[in-house]
Amino acid sequence: MAYEVEPPKYVRLAQTLQRRIEDGTYAPGTRVPSENQLVQAFGMSRPTVVRALELLKRDGWLESRQGYGTIVRGRPEVVEQKDQRGREALERDESQAAGRLVEVGHVPVPARVASALGLPKRAEVLMRRFLVEEDGEAVELVSSYFPASMVEGTELEAGEPLNGSPREHLEARKKVRFDHVTERVSARLPEALEAELLDLPDGVPVLSVLVIACDASGRALQVADVLLPADRQELEDTYRLG
Repeated sequence: MAYEVEPPKYVRLAQTLQRRIEDGTYAPGTRVPSENQLVQAFGMSRPTVVRALELLKRDGWLESRQGYGTIVRGRPEVVEQKDQRGREALERDESQAAGRLVEVGHVPVPARVASALGLPKRAEVLMRRFLVEEDGEAVELVSSYFPASMVEGTELEAGEPLNGSPREHLEARKKVRFDHVTERVSARLPEALEAELLDLPDGVPVLSVLVIACDASGRALQVADVLLPADRQELEDTYRLG
C-alpha cells in the first residue's frame, strides 16, 4: 500500500503564493505582503514564512530589493523557456531512446530530491534510472523520482521500458498536466554506481541538472536528476551587456 505524505508547511505556503503570482493576485513588480502580514494571514510561524519566501526567491519567483521589500518577478525565465535538457529528460520515449533502463525500484528519497518533492527525509519514492548511450558510450544518466501519489494505477513500477515517456504516461493515467519546469545545476563527485555506469575514472566529477516538473499549482509531479560527465561537456552561453 502506498501512502501520500503531505508536504511541509513552508512548501504548501510557497505553492499558495506561487499560485497567487500566476493568477495575477500578486502582479510582477509589486510587493508581496510583509512577513508579519503573511504570519497573520496564514496562521503560520515566522520561520515557516521565511522559508517559503526563500524557496520562491531561490526558484526565481521573488526577489529582494533593498529599502523596498520583496518584489514579485513573475514566472521565472527558466520556467518560460522550458530548457531543452529538462524537456528531453521528461519526454524521452524509453522504448525508442538510445540506451537502456538499468534500475527500477522504491528507494529512500535523496536529500536533494526530498525538498523538491516536498517530502520529509527517509520517505520512499519510486526511482526509474535510464542510461543514455551514443555510439556505445554512456553520455547521460537520468534518475527519475516519483512520489507515491504518482505511482498507483500506472506502469511506472514495471521493470520494462515504457512505451512513450513517463510524462505522457502520467498525463494519460493520472489525469495530471505538466505545466512548468525548474532546473538546478550543480557539480559533484558521482557515487560508485553512477561512476561505474558512466564509465568515469576516479576523481572525475559530474554535472547534475535537477529537473523539477510541476503542475500549474506548483505541485511537483516528477524530479529527474540528470548526470553528465564533466569531462565530456562544453557549456556555452551568450548574453547582452548593459
